[in-house]
Amino acid sequence: MFVYADNAATTKMRPSALECYVNTAKSFYGNASSLHGEGQRAKELLTDSREKIASALNCSAREIIFTSGGSEADNQAIYSAATLGKRKGKTKIVSTAIEHHAVLHALDKLKRDGFEIELLPVDERGIVSVADANNAITPDTCLVSVMLANNEIGTLQPVAEIGAICKERGVLFHTDAVQAVGHIPVDVKQLGCDYLALSAHKFGGPKGTGALFVRTGAPLSPIIEGGAQERGKRAGTEDLPAVAAMAAALTEAVATMNEATQKTLALREKLIQGLQKIPHSSLNGDREKRLAGNVSFCFEGVEGEALLLYLDDFGVCASSGSACTSGSLDPSHVLLAIGRKHEVAHGSLRLTLNENNTEAEIDYLIKTVSEVVEKVRSMSCLWRDLTQGKRKFIFE
Repeated sequence: MFVYADNAATTKMRPSALECYVNTAKSFYGNASSLHGEGQRAKELLTDSREKIASALNCSAREIIFTSGGSEADNQAIYSAATLGKRKGKTKIVSTAIEHHAVLHALDKLKRDGFEIELLPVDERGIVSVADANNAITPDTCLVSVMLANNEIGTLQPVAEIGAICKERGVLFHTDAVQAVGHIPVDVKQLGCDYLALSAHKFGGPKGTGALFVRTGAPLSPIIEGGAQERGKRAGTEDLPAVAAMAAALTEAVATMNEATQKTLALREKLIQGLQKIPHSSLNGDREKRLAGNVSFCFEGVEGEALLLYLDDFGVCASSGSACTSGSLDPSHVLLAIGRKHEVAHGSLRLTLNENNTEAEIDYLIKTVSEVVEKVRSMSCLWRDLTQGKRKFIFE
């Protein structure tokens, strides 16, 4: 059996989005910046797509900037706030220890440029404290950045509460909502954010396209110079087929969200209950305040890379919290942030589901993961030391 359980990495394009992409590529080949008829037809579709995305987020169409994806959107928001902050003599940025690297690497760059970066800790559930966020804000703070949903362990952050504090204290607020948009209700007014990043391929749209919500009045500096597209804030001819397909995917995702969430939740709960029966294992992240499709586990005496390779042999597509696939053997910064020991964090597995998965697939996942964990443990020196009492188990 083949089971795709890596939807947090990317999703299969929705048929409606794929059809929209193909039809747009065939019929709307004009440049939306051109004044002739074909160009104006393209511009109308671009405007319509922008309005659909704005409607899904409860904002004005003028507050949507199209980007190449979530990483670019995160970068542009952070660098824009930093540019204004530096001009005003405010060079502190507050974020969390579990952000996506699109945020963390941008903050590393700003730190090298003289900014003070404070990364707030999270508790063992992977949730940041609202009080910590409030206490971290000083008169020198130009930006607070807290993700809406974590990409590894699926935990949902108290973004609305933090957004309200930022508004009260006059500090710009950015949220990386790449994992959340299309999966949970996202209302930028309720969240109180000045910037919000999303990416189409996380909710059934095409790869390589995304959007940045920018509240009216919030600063935005271009990081790509060139033409006057996106009201001069993001140069480059818009990828109209991708943008239209993104709008189609998000419109469908919002319309079917309740039904999809209920189905996915039932599958998630069955999978969690099945994997919890594996000895010396533990679920990562909060049990309830998490994305409907996220299942993240750590298994003692297991290397995540070996686990993934064996699962792939059995037709299971999954991810590990370990960064081994990027040429590094360092464990996930998210798992370390919630207090997992290095040796345990290396034995992580992330299975991410959506409404397209089936109960039969969940049964197969439980059976296959259980068998693969046992197989990998049988070859593990660490597991031998644990079972022989030379090391102590962390998970009982």
